[in-house]
Amino acid sequence: MSTAKRFAQGLAIGSSIGLAAGVATNHYYRKKQKLSPDKILHQIKADFLKEGPIEGSWISFETERMQKFAITMDVLSGGITRTEDDQLVAYEFKADAKTGAVLSIDRVIE
Repeated sequence: MSTAKRFAQGLAIGSSIGLAAGVATNHYYRKKQKLSPDKILHQIKADFLKEGPIEGSWISFETERMQKFAITMDVLSGGITRTEDDQLVAYEFKADAKTGAVLSIDRVIE
């Protein structure tokens, strides 16, 4: 086999291995990555906006551990305020820091 042919084969095999490693690393990184608090707040605000305007919103950038039965997860806390029946109403929520799934929403009673 000629040197050029062996070089081409080695280059093809090395490129294939590098590509496979890159795809696997990218998949692993995306799986471990958490959503940003801003994106989570944006998703929740979009749902609230379907029912009417929002006066204000906030989200904590610090995660906290939450355990519910055997499940432990990192969560973010936040809040939304809006006007309902001419009164300002506040809601507090907890969302999964990794997926953005809303775990609880409670109306704050003053």
